[in-house]
Amino acid sequence: MSTVMDAKQREVFLADVHVGVLSVASASGAPKAPLTVPVWYRYEPGGDVVCVMGRDSRKARLIEIAGEFSLCAQEEVEPYRYVSVQGPATVVHDGGNMAEHRALAHRYLEPDAAEHYLSGADFDLSATVTVRMRPSRWYSADFSRMPPVGGSDHETAPPSPQHVRSPESVDR
Repeated sequence: MSTVMDAKQREVFLADVHVGVLSVASASGAPKAPLTVPVWYRYEPGGDVVCVMGRDSRKARLIEIAGEFSLCAQEEVEPYRYVSVQGPATVVHDGGNMAEHRALAHRYLEPDAAEHYLSGADFDLSATVTVRMRPSRWYSADFSRMPPVGGSDHETAPPSPQHVRSPESVDR
């Protein structure tokens, strides 16, 4: 039984609320690990992954240089699931897009907390950029789809490498 999610399942999962882990290639010529950081994001099935970040942040600069990034969203409790996407990205120097900020704040925070965050004294909308990534490569796993081990409905088999490396490409 495959643990790979179908297209609809992975898009619904990615659209749900998860803190994403963004990864982007290092800019230097020497081999280095990529920059990997948690981010708020939003996604609607069939659309782009959208993040808002500081205009002068290292991640924004590296995304502009690389022209792409990857994002992983995961379920941190059993049954473990994840969706990872990668694709071309653009950094939009929009001087601060309040609609995007508001959508993200309300996605991740309770209404009062979101408004408090948006009206904070250190919140400088003009110092941000909107980043849009078109998913072109998908990886996913849903370990709830694995057969039980030892006859118990509560145990699952440990993930094996072939389950984790089950990519699906999507041409859009």
